[in-house]
Amino acid sequence: MFFLRLSFIAAVAAALGACQDQKTESAVPAAGRPESVKMRALEAGAAALQDTPPVDALNTYLDGFHFYSGRMQDQMEAHHFCSVLNEDVIQCVIFDANAKNAKLMGVEYIISEELFTGLPAGEKSLWHSHVHEVKSGQLVAPGIPDIAERELMEKIVRTYGKTWHTWHTNRHQTLPYGVPQLMMGFTAEGQAHEDMVTLRNQRLGVNVQQEREARASIAVPKIVPGADAWQRGTVVQIETPRGLEPH
Repeated sequence: MFFLRLSFIAAVAAALGACQDQKTESAVPAAGRPESVKMRALEAGAAALQDTPPVDALNTYLDGFHFYSGRMQDQMEAHHFCSVLNEDVIQCVIFDANAKNAKLMGVEYIISEELFTGLPAGEKSLWHSHVHEVKSGQLVAPGIPDIAERELMEKIVRTYGKTWHTWHTNRHQTLPYGVPQLMMGFTAEGQAHEDMVTLRNQRLGVNVQQEREARASIAVPKIVPGADAWQRGTVVQIETPRGLEPH
């Protein structure tokens, strides 16, 4: 039963959200003029009159880390806001923060082991495993009870993700310059920048040791061949055309 209880988990998280102060502000301002009074009024009117089912469905929050395929030293924190499509597919919108001024960095598609196994060989090279992210405590679901988070991680540990970033705010870009970039997830200790992980843990109140102990009994699945292709020297990345290098 893949993402069977994610709606319950999300509901619990929403109930707890009001009593928690774990907001992360975006460190990068967007280019452009301040929002006008007229625009704020239009925004308020739209919020009151329009339904937003796809946005409302983004009810599960995950926080983790990504790095650029082929450039492991270029890495960042990623705030995932996800919706469940069915038992085997989940889709996430990725931001550089979890506050109102967050910049939309990209998207991640997460699929079950069963679906990943059936992908063509070339397609598999675009996807990364989630085993280390789960077992190491790097991937967390802030605000939900430990028992609910463990159940969620038991599902995610057997999934695979394909992630594209379109706004590279880790490079302090004030606009989404350049081409989309394929991202990967960490697969071993020592890969993620220690200071980046430590700051995230302090900000969100994450105790990594407790996370690891709570997940110690989660079975480690065998990673399906084809995932994490960068580890075997196969790096897939979109090359930036000359003259369009990131600012």
